[in-house]
Amino acid sequence: MALSVETESHIYRVLRTASGAAAHLVALGYTIFVAVLARPGSSLFSWHPVLMSLAFSFLMTEALLVFSPESSLLRSLSRKGRACCHWVLQLLALLCALLGLVLVIFHKEQLGKAHLATRHGQAGLLAVLWAGLQCSGGVGLLYPKLLPRWPLAKLKLYHATSGLVGYLLGSTSLLLGMCSLWFTATVTGGAWYLAVLCPILTSLVIMNQVSNAYLYRKRIQP
Repeated sequence: MALSVETESHIYRVLRTASGAAAHLVALGYTIFVAVLARPGSSLFSWHPVLMSLAFSFLMTEALLVFSPESSLLRSLSRKGRACCHWVLQLLALLCALLGLVLVIFHKEQLGKAHLATRHGQAGLLAVLWAGLQCSGGVGLLYPKLLPRWPLAKLKLYHATSGLVGYLLGSTSLLLGMCSLWFTATVTGGAWYLAVLCPILTSLVIMNQVSNAYLYRKRIQP
């Protein structure tokens, strides 16, 4: 028996609500897991994984989920209020990422190691730079009068698309970090696979949210 359109729509909303709730929990749980593993303060390097997971796993995920119609924790706020919260969370994520980058540079200098010698380091630098450009681009949405020749709808579409790319870069950096000697020396077996699933799950949720809110909607418009 075929399901009615209303039933399919209800099931879809329930699934999106459940996946959004899972993304909240996974983003927070993964960040706490990395913090416990790294023991921040035990060494200069210990702050790097904590700050990067805080930036790209927790803060950036929450910044994007702010706009989710099903799983936003700030649904009671106006669109403008959620946009301000989004910008604040993104700025905090950028600051954490920059600090994490600076600290790992100092750590490598102390050890005399080469910089950007791994795929993880290269992806991480690209993710941080992209986050900086993304925050700069967000200024145009906060103050659209600065770009009078650009339609606001197009600015939102470009910002959302670029933000999705930046989020995926951050997730890729986290995944590559879990292949490092530091991580694999401590986390093995099933725990490693569960940790790897965390940024994959949140990435899938964010991809679905952005594509439904902007990309797919724009594509079907005449």
